[in-house]
Amino acid sequence: MSKQLHNRLSDEQVGAILNRYVERELNADQAQDMLGLSRSQFFEWVKRYKEGGCTFSVGYSRTGHNHKIGDDLEKAIVKELKVEKALIDDPSMPIHFYNYSFVRDQLKKKSKRSVSLPTIIDRAKKGAFTGNVLPRRFTTGKS
Repeated sequence: MSKQLHNRLSDEQVGAILNRYVERELNADQAQDMLGLSRSQFFEWVKRYKEGGCTFSVGYSRTGHNHKIGDDLEKAIVKELKVEKALIDDPSMPIHFYNYSFVRDQLKKKSKRSVSLPTIIDRAKKGAFTGNVLPRRFTTGKS
């Protein structure tokens, strides 16, 4: 079956089938077929039913991580990008492009927290640190 159990059947329907299995009115194969579950999934649901008792429910809530970074880390990213921008703009330095990996390493070293490269690149784009940065050897005019 393609749909998940909580989308196909209500709490009462699943509870009634599992109760009939626990009361030995149905065997495991019959209950599995009625619920459309594999053998291992079926016994996981039986375990949940026995543990849940009156509060049994087939619904669930997703548990995810909050991947947002704090304001302090945002400020640290911007600070490191400004340092990198100053190096790029300095004509005496041989640096012509952003080194996001270096920015990431500096953040990890200074703030003891890791930040992904896509996050750093995203902040660079939002903060207008990127753009038409051409190496000085490709720019027109006197150097």
